[in-house]
Amino acid sequence: MADRGVDLSALPKEVRDQLAELDLELSEGDITQKGYEKKRAKLLASYISHFRSADPSPSPEAPGPSTSSASRHHRSHRSGGARDERYRSDIHTEAVQAALAKHKEEKMALPMPTKRRSAFVQSPIDTCTPPEDEGSLRRKAALSAALAQTLQSPDYWINRSVQSSSTSSSASSTLSHGEPKTHVPPDVTSSASQDRGSRVDLPPAVRGMSRGQSRSSMLDTADGVPVSSRVSTKIQQLLNTLKRPKRPPLSEFFLDDSEEIVEVPQPDPNTPKPEGRQIIPVKGEPLGVVSNWPPALQAALARWGATQAKSPALTALDITGKPLYTLTYGKLWSRSLKLAYTLLNKLGTKTEPVLQPGDRVALVYPNSDPGMFWVAFYGCLLAEVIPVPIEVPLSRQDAGSQQIGFLLGSCGVSLALTSEVCLKGLPKTQNGEIIQFKGWPRMKWVVTDTKYLTKPSKDWQPHIPTANTDTAYIEYKASKEGTVMGVAVSKIAMLTHCQALTQACNYCEGETLVNVLDCKKDMGLWHGVLTSVMNRIHTITVPYAVMKACPMSWVQRVHIHKARVALVKCRDLHWAMMAHKEQKDINLSSIRMLIVADGANPWSVSSCDAFLNVFQSHGLKPEVICPCATSPEALTVAIRRPGARGAPLPARAILSMGGLSHGVIRVNTEDKNSALTVQDVGHIMPGALMCIVKPEGSPQLCKTDEIGEIVINSRAGGTMYYGLPGVTKTTFEVIPVNQAGAPVGEIPFTRTGLLGFVGPGSLVFVVGKIEGLLMVSGRRHNADDLVATALAVEPVKTVYRGRIAVFSVTVFYDERIVIVAEQRPDASEEDSFQWMSRVLQAIDSIHQVGLYCLALVPANTLPKTPLGGIHICETKQNFLEGNLHPCNILMCPHTCVTNLPKPRQKQPVDVGPASMLVGNLVAGKRIAQAIGRELGVVEDQDLIRKGVAVCTATCAQLHKRAEKITATLMERGGLNTGDNVVLLYPPGIDLIAAFYGCLYAGVVPVTVRPPHPQNLAATLPTVRMIIDVSKAACILTTQPLMRILRSREAAASVNVKTWPTIIDTDDLPRKRPPHIYKPPTAEMLAYLDFSVSTTGMLTGVKMSHAAVSTLCRSIKLQCELYSSRQVAICLDPYCGLGFVLWCLSSVYSGHQSILIPPLELESSLPVWLSTLSQYKIRDTFCSYSVMELCTKGLGTQTEMLKARGLNLSCVRSCVVIAEERPRLALTQSFSKLFKDLGLSPRAVSTAFGSRVNLAICLQGTAGPDPSTVYVDMKSLRHDRVRLVERGAPQSLPLMESGTILPGVRVIIVNPETRGPLGDSHLGEIWVNSPHNASGYYTIYGEESLQADHFNTRLSFGEPQTLWARTSYLGFIKRTELLDASGDRHDALFVVGSLDETLELRGLRYHPIDIETSVSRAHRSIAESAVFTWTNLLVVVAELSGSEQEALDLVPLVTNVVLEEHHLIVGVVVIVDPGVIPINSRGEKQRMHLRDSFLADQLDPIYVAYNM
Repeated sequence: MADRGVDLSALPKEVRDQLAELDLELSEGDITQKGYEKKRAKLLASYISHFRSADPSPSPEAPGPSTSSASRHHRSHRSGGARDERYRSDIHTEAVQAALAKHKEEKMALPMPTKRRSAFVQSPIDTCTPPEDEGSLRRKAALSAALAQTLQSPDYWINRSVQSSSTSSSASSTLSHGEPKTHVPPDVTSSASQDRGSRVDLPPAVRGMSRGQSRSSMLDTADGVPVSSRVSTKIQQLLNTLKRPKRPPLSEFFLDDSEEIVEVPQPDPNTPKPEGRQIIPVKGEPLGVVSNWPPALQAALARWGATQAKSPALTALDITGKPLYTLTYGKLWSRSLKLAYTLLNKLGTKTEPVLQPGDRVALVYPNSDPGMFWVAFYGCLLAEVIPVPIEVPLSRQDAGSQQIGFLLGSCGVSLALTSEVCLKGLPKTQNGEIIQFKGWPRMKWVVTDTKYLTKPSKDWQPHIPTANTDTAYIEYKASKEGTVMGVAVSKIAMLTHCQALTQACNYCEGETLVNVLDCKKDMGLWHGVLTSVMNRIHTITVPYAVMKACPMSWVQRVHIHKARVALVKCRDLHWAMMAHKEQKDINLSSIRMLIVADGANPWSVSSCDAFLNVFQSHGLKPEVICPCATSPEALTVAIRRPGARGAPLPARAILSMGGLSHGVIRVNTEDKNSALTVQDVGHIMPGALMCIVKPEGSPQLCKTDEIGEIVINSRAGGTMYYGLPGVTKTTFEVIPVNQAGAPVGEIPFTRTGLLGFVGPGSLVFVVGKIEGLLMVSGRRHNADDLVATALAVEPVKTVYRGRIAVFSVTVFYDERIVIVAEQRPDASEEDSFQWMSRVLQAIDSIHQVGLYCLALVPANTLPKTPLGGIHICETKQNFLEGNLHPCNILMCPHTCVTNLPKPRQKQPVDVGPASMLVGNLVAGKRIAQAIGRELGVVEDQDLIRKGVAVCTATCAQLHKRAEKITATLMERGGLNTGDNVVLLYPPGIDLIAAFYGCLYAGVVPVTVRPPHPQNLAATLPTVRMIIDVSKAACILTTQPLMRILRSREAAASVNVKTWPTIIDTDDLPRKRPPHIYKPPTAEMLAYLDFSVSTTGMLTGVKMSHAAVSTLCRSIKLQCELYSSRQVAICLDPYCGLGFVLWCLSSVYSGHQSILIPPLELESSLPVWLSTLSQYKIRDTFCSYSVMELCTKGLGTQTEMLKARGLNLSCVRSCVVIAEERPRLALTQSFSKLFKDLGLSPRAVSTAFGSRVNLAICLQGTAGPDPSTVYVDMKSLRHDRVRLVERGAPQSLPLMESGTILPGVRVIIVNPETRGPLGDSHLGEIWVNSPHNASGYYTIYGEESLQADHFNTRLSFGEPQTLWARTSYLGFIKRTELLDASGDRHDALFVVGSLDETLELRGLRYHPIDIETSVSRAHRSIAESAVFTWTNLLVVVAELSGSEQEALDLVPLVTNVVLEEHHLIVGVVVIVDPGVIPINSRGEKQRMHLRDSFLADQLDPIYVAYNM
């Protein structure tokens, strides 16, 4: 720091004040760390003898006060220590711990997810795991080793936190070297109480609370409303977390009308750019000419087989690590010869051989049997057929087996060679045949054990031509997307590659080599099978299975056989270190080359260091460690040659992660935390030529300080992807171009898939692979780097080291990073959650990138590759399909999605000249209004007609029954004219009789749905509320219901002592009333209609006699209901149009109604449809819930119903009565399913009514068929209607709500300005009609609300008409169809309820649209509902599958809402089926749901709080 050696107290006061101000600015985030240091240095310059100047290279971070909170940028003040401490193996762990310590001040309060206890049972660990698993140690952050030397500066410890207690087992070995264990630093990361590290602080309300004991903390929500519940506490935490600024500042954004583009981050002016000159191709040393070099590889085998028959070629080990058998060169030659002869001559007949030279053959051998594999491989070479080595398939559904099938198909393989043991182990069908593996072509299996081979006849000799360009073998390779392709290697390339390796590694005849790698591909094949035979080397193979059982086995083999070369991966180095305590007397001085096959992995450097550290005392020489870089396409790219004794070791590059993410090389000087230390992989291969080109786009040559893809030109590389000419061209025939785009020379290069650069002295450095590249917001991140960082957050207690998958998924126009890890069975929820939140912080700090999702799955559930690594593609596939089944998940879309469009700014609302003009038709637009047919004269206003059959009661019987009720009412009720009477009846004739009885008596009936006897607690309070609000003087009901009202159970939820008079109408005296009441004016009240809206509002509307009769007349006209008709009604008769059709319409029109209570369907599903068929009904009315019941319940039984004679061809109109947007998907699937039963596709239509007018639209018989349009969802959010073609992206199908009823006028109005809108504009639907309700029935007499909803005038246009506001949004579109009068038909489209809409980011969303997307996200989502809470979007999804799928839904729901609606979900709640409350009309009660959620009454399976 600049103030070293300055006594601050000695400075003048004004300088001290300025320094204090600077400190404040830094802590408030008004200045970056760098700016702070510059200013501070300037202030102190005159007081200090020396100060360090700021670093000249551009910083990877964007300075400027706007960027983000200082805490993000704030780099802890730390002293340098010695430079070389960067080279220590645990460098990365230290960086991570420092980054986390830095976050400690921020105290991120992430709310912990809520999980139902039963939800996750950890899977048993079915396979015994070795100390560490494959791939683990490739990431070298691995070693959280403690320091290997004592530290120079005492303040080094300030930000340092080495866990002496929890060092991973690998580290414990290094602790013994050199470091006195006395001054162990304070452990800032454990959750000790005194310093709560960056441990997530959870409020007491969340931590360790069992359900039911709600020790809830009171807190204010964003609206200042105190909310008391665990859920709100968590949401509040979430809101606090979200208030933290995001990293990329949002730039000014112009919203284009035609296309709402995503926010494009502006390029940061401080982004480092490459400044070097264009790279010059690097040439390898020339390939030497050797006099006795064989003309082909088979020739070498023939030579050794003949001259050195006793010489050992291969030693295989058994599972305990002891030698099992040794194959000599003589045996290898004679067996390969036998196999070649058998393949060519014994498989078919003489005239029709099964195999011809050049055919491809699969080699299926386990790693544990290298001898069989060698024989098969060389047998194929001698027979001139092309071997394709693949992994042994273990099950039909193996991870990636389908892709292997693709490989076999593209290579045209139909024959597989295998060993007898292996064949026995393959999965079989019942009759003993090998099963057909998923995606595989049909295979013929051939066993190659010696006893089945035929000795060649005396005159037969294999044909060994000089190596040419024909394919010798095919090696498989998996691409980033998971496709498996075959890289063909020609005979000449195979030979040249062996020659180049021999020269580079200086192999000598008769050496011994220990090979731990898979001998079927890559280095294991090139060194351990091909080059070794070329040089008569004795190879000792140590298969993976042996390593798992005995990790030291390879080191013991080196020691016993005095091997000169060992071929290993970092994992093997690590395992050997962990087990080395058991072996005291091992000597590794014989090794001249320790080839590290994955030395190109950026984190291998610490493995090599640590291994050397442990085994140097056992004779291992530092200069023998030889990392190398390989690629399936270019074979060996570069390898470090063994150094001379005592020569200096090659340099390391310490690169800035920030620079790397922008693809440039910057030596890291300022922030040690985000540095990457890489070792070189030596020089390029002999005889090769290498360039670095840009990985994306055209292969432009990079500059010298730029990271790019390594491309190679060499005779010793692959020639093509077999059978895939298209991909081959872009990979194997690349001609680099210069900056002007002109090709540089004619030489074709091969892309290696490795990212790197050429360092000083032409050394090659690799920093990552193309397939591990994650491009996020234009910056590159390497999957391995992220794994390393995650592992450095001491994962020992929580996850398994080698089982972490990192990949990116594309969501909302950018890649998002996902990390999946296997959780240890003993890890607690709290531990896991803490680990996850710390990984987020570490990655954020070190890589400056946000994670989208972090998921932990139970042990042993991730798909594995055959060698034990994690199968990334399959894992990604599972994640996207919802088959991952995590047991913990943390989504952070708020932090990492920074490209959302800017929120819309609402314009101030006033009626200006522009909107006036719209009213007066601008640009030929017509005002959006539509009118039903003329009603004609209303004939009579009396509702009573006699003598027509109504269902089982004729009107006469009904009249008599009504008279009895009237008499009883007058006697027992003590009622005055106009009093309200509640009718509490199940659906049926009694209800209708009671209704007319009330009218005869001159009292006002109020129909109420009776309480559900099984669910009184939920249903009775609503009944009580209606009775109280309507101030009912009396209740008419049946005896059973009367008992329920007075029962003990009822008393639990309401006060039963205060019911008004209850009269049961079951057995009435035979009396006639003295007179029947006739209303003096038609405006008198006929009845009250009470209903609970979807937003949870109970509203009653007043229906006058005039409104009732015009409504009935209107329906009669529209549906042509003559007295000869029969109509079937399957609706609830308590409110809205359902009640009108059930009680009024049939009496008015005189037709026969067949009434089917929807409850009946629960006991007998087909009752409605069979009634239609039996009575040959032409017109029927139902609700969405009835239609849904039939669709779900009878959809699969149409054949059976048809057989029973059910026929729906008579149905001419089936109208769904609803107060919502037509459910197009449901009506369409209903029509489709029952088409087979004769239902006409034109029959199904919908109606629309609202509280202010019970029937606005009803599809009649005369009007044209309802039309469907597709509108653009993006425009709808802006309250605009843009029609698009069917199938357009983001399109929403809307169906017309039925023809407007006679006498109804509808106009579309801007709800803010109250001015009329033009055609195809979205606005509120206003209605004018003689059957509008006459007002709300309220206890408080809220006249203002009444006037606002029932008697509203337009602000301009036609101000004299009185309109009623429906509170529904919709639009009118003039169609090409003609209506009854011959004019063009105006269709009304209802989009949704205004009260239900969600205002988010300045846009208007309809819950149903988001719910439709959510329900599509995963097969197990039965139903969903959304609502907002303090501007967070909450999604509740009902899970129909097993509970282990619950967490799969969280990312899928988040993805789909982000993709389709550009919204970030705040909370995802997974609940059991049936939790989302639905009213009698089948509408979701989202507000009830919201209240239950906030009151913590949902008993959710899982609640995820997205960060």
